Amino acid sequence: MQKVYEFLKDAGTYYLATVDGDQARVRPFGTIHIYDGKLYIQTGKTKDVAKQIAANPKVEICAMSKGDWIRVCGTLVLDERVEAQESMLDAYPNLRKMYTTGSEGNTAVYYFKDAVATISSFSHEPEIIRF
Repeated sequence: MQKVYEFLKDAGTYYLATVDGDQARVRPFGTIHIYDGKLYIQTGKTKDVAKQIAANPKVEICAMSKGDWIRVCGTLVLDERVEAQESMLDAYPNLRKMYTTGSEGNTAVYYFKDAVATISSFSHEPEIIRF
């Protein structure tokens, strides 16, 4: 999982794919964090992406870095613990201008469950990482 985290941090931007009814939706994200031994992402509770994840938590993310690309598929699990939310915002302090934590806050943090990451390149065989 650490290698997946480092790849996504190095890429800076990754693209998250969700499903909205029968339509795929993809948007850029930048938050990636390890907390409590799990890989986390973050968004706003009221955003469409949070509603899509609630309806179908199976997602995939994709990013490129240094000529390689990564695809991570898995199930996102909402973590409502304030500690998890605070840890994410501590890692991305610029987000504190837009997001607040706690049950009345607008932050949603999710961790990957049953995830499979594939790092691919034109110059080497794919590497598969399960976490």
